[in-house]
Amino acid sequence: MKYFLTSESVTEGHPDKLADQISDAVLDEILRHDPYGRVAVETLIAHGFVVIAGEVTTRAYIDVQKVARDVVLKAGYTKTEYGIDGANCGVLVSINEQSPDIALGVGKHRKEKPELVGAGDQGMMFGYATDETPELMPAPIAFAHRLTRQLAKVRKNGELLYLRPDGKSQVTVEYNNGSPKRIHTILVSAQHAPEISMVKMKRDIIQKVIKKVLPENLLKGTKFLVNPTGRFVIGGPAGDTGLTGRKIIVDTYGGAGAHGGGAFSGKDPTKVDRSASYYARYVAKNIVTSGLAKKVEVKVAYAIGVPEPLMVDVDDFGTSDIGREKLVRIVKKVFDFRPGMIIKQLKLRRPIYKQAATYGHFGRTDLDLPWEKTNKVSALRKLLK
Repeated sequence: MKYFLTSESVTEGHPDKLADQISDAVLDEILRHDPYGRVAVETLIAHGFVVIAGEVTTRAYIDVQKVARDVVLKAGYTKTEYGIDGANCGVLVSINEQSPDIALGVGKHRKEKPELVGAGDQGMMFGYATDETPELMPAPIAFAHRLTRQLAKVRKNGELLYLRPDGKSQVTVEYNNGSPKRIHTILVSAQHAPEISMVKMKRDIIQKVIKKVLPENLLKGTKFLVNPTGRFVIGGPAGDTGLTGRKIIVDTYGGAGAHGGGAFSGKDPTKVDRSASYYARYVAKNIVTSGLAKKVEVKVAYAIGVPEPLMVDVDDFGTSDIGREKLVRIVKKVFDFRPGMIIKQLKLRRPIYKQAATYGHFGRTDLDLPWEKTNKVSALRKLLK
């Protein structure tokens, strides 16, 4: 059976990703001084200014304006003509204390008894893994992230000096019987200096970005689209407003799996939108690495203030020899899905989040992320025997 799947990625200079990075930079700075701080922060970015709002409960003091400016500058926005200048843009902060009603469920036993910590909210979370790429990620999103990382690399190292921070990629993969057979279409949109010709830019992007990072054997009759509108000079917050949590499919599996709807960035690990999604990926990756299935989707649901999940399920898409029911039983014996225990197992009360706010939270071979480890493989295999 033949079918197609398309996924997109964006660079660190994309307005929505700038917002995600600022929210997570604020979280990281709080956790650096107060590991038990509770954070729910959103960021809005428009032409010339940044707005940071939300709820925080912490004993730490941080300079939120400086944190925001540092993120914007590091992303490459050092001149107003690029869309925003981190040194001179306006920064408005509106942060209040978190609701005590929410704290009832997550704060009572937070230090001494992690097994009693309740979920910070209700909701459904999903984790996914597949053996179709070395990252154990769906091919379209894995390829799309490779392109945006390379786009940023050639901009930063001076190889393509005319590039500016904003950029996007999109990859359509043709599948046959569940396996990637070829890349059907590659789309790259990159912000650039006004004087560069589109002919040169397309040639550069194909040679120095696309063909540098994508498997040659899948580039068979592939259609290449580079800045299909013809120009992309006005970008960043000057071209589009940025908002935290607006790239949740880019952050996860590119549309290959289900999504509960909750964003990650700006949320401390008591929020199961984040921690349980990470844990579900951790479980899924260990299952595939152990050989129990070739592709899995782990599903979990919570009620606010309740430690025990309402549901834990595993869909093996017919790729497991042991059967779905037995797979679920094994997973429940090896993994503890209670929020406090997730935080303890993965050591999530650390400033590790901003680094994952760009180029996907999963499949990151360039980062040492605890939810990407495969240290439960032997335990899964032992129970299988």
